[in-house]
Amino acid sequence: MLLVQPVEYTYIIIDSDATSNLQLMHYLEGHGDFELLEHCRNHEEGLNAILKYSPDVVFINLNDRAFEYFHMVSELHQYIKDLPAIIGISKSKDYAYQAIKSNFFDYWLLPYNEFDIRKSLLRLKKKMPKDMEPSTLCLQSYRDYHYVDTNDILYLQADNNATDFIMADGSVINAYKTLKSFEQQLPKNFVRIHQSYILNTKHVARINYGKAICSLKGRKQQLPFSKSYKANVDGVKKILSKNTISALN
Repeated sequence: MLLVQPVEYTYIIIDSDATSNLQLMHYLEGHGDFELLEHCRNHEEGLNAILKYSPDVVFINLNDRAFEYFHMVSELHQYIKDLPAIIGISKSKDYAYQAIKSNFFDYWLLPYNEFDIRKSLLRLKKKMPKDMEPSTLCLQSYRDYHYVDTNDILYLQADNNATDFIMADGSVINAYKTLKSFEQQLPKNFVRIHQSYILNTKHVARINYGKAICSLKGRKQQLPFSKSYKANVDGVKKILSKNTISALN
């Protein structure tokens, strides 16, 4: 069974008012998938935190020196290509027009309205969807539950009607199911290359078509691939080549 780990949106608050700061944190905690990186008291601290952490969202209380914050947002374009979603907060609509001109994602009025916040955050998630690829595999045997991070799996090897999980730390985990039973359950970076092997493509260092083997990063293991699964290996090569600098001889 694969388990999906919750993916969090990171955020920074720029607000010198402790009360509104705590209220905002309370509302965001209620959504469960927002992680506070830093609370800043002014535009200088805010600029430094944004450049340091590259958050998904920045909340700015504009009541305190609003135009310094607008200047900060304008300055961000000098340093980063993709700005975080910026949400302005104010007791009035006085700065709403300037916020629109500055491409703010949204503008919230104080006191906070829970319904408006919920709608805004749902729009944010729709605009900035997070990858929800399952990353934890639960291997169950009777009343024994073994949780494995799929990123730590090098490859799976068939062992009659069981399967051995070969891990990056050198350990081997036994599962009492066939290799085929895991083939459709695992994330898309796991590819069947042989009747006896499923390979985690994130650990591939080399594909040698002449010898029909795949080598693993920092490992001596060389896994064979068969003609019947060559199309899968071609797919792996294509994926790995997308973000690779080619230096052909």
